[in-house]
Amino acid sequence: MFDEIMEKFEGSPSQQAVIRLLLERGFSVNDEGRVVSGGIEIPNTGIAREIGVDRRVVDSTTGAVLEDDELRRIFQNISQVPSLMDLAPVLDLTVLSVEVADAEDEGIVSAVTGVLADHGVSIRQTISEDPEFTDEPRLYLITDEDLPGELITEIRDLEFVRKIELQ
Repeated sequence: MFDEIMEKFEGSPSQQAVIRLLLERGFSVNDEGRVVSGGIEIPNTGIAREIGVDRRVVDSTTGAVLEDDELRRIFQNISQVPSLMDLAPVLDLTVLSVEVADAEDEGIVSAVTGVLADHGVSIRQTISEDPEFTDEPRLYLITDEDLPGELITEIRDLEFVRKIELQ
């Protein structure tokens, strides 16, 4: 789906940058062509500054979104999911990041969360990046406790795991 969306803007890398930001942040486009998060409007100048384009690029991109029925449905229904990852150091949480060889393999989330469950570790939040939206998707698990070495080794030894990190 991501590739199909980006193809609609293939002639404009600047518009693709706007689309990428909207998708990554879960920002919507309202009926007036304004970028919003929930009911809060995000100024086009702020979006433009973030990705290094002119604000008129943001205007033209949101206009194109509203003119395309498929894009309109997507961008009027997208939303954000709050993440505990940035709060982890403040709340004394542990973040386990798992990079896999092929993110489209079945059973990845089940296998990793099963190892945590087998060790009696409660998971506060699980975030699985979509392989269509990012080049190297990761699985993030946020827990209330430190993870024992044998648990980390067991996850590292799963056949699909390429790399793990603790934060």
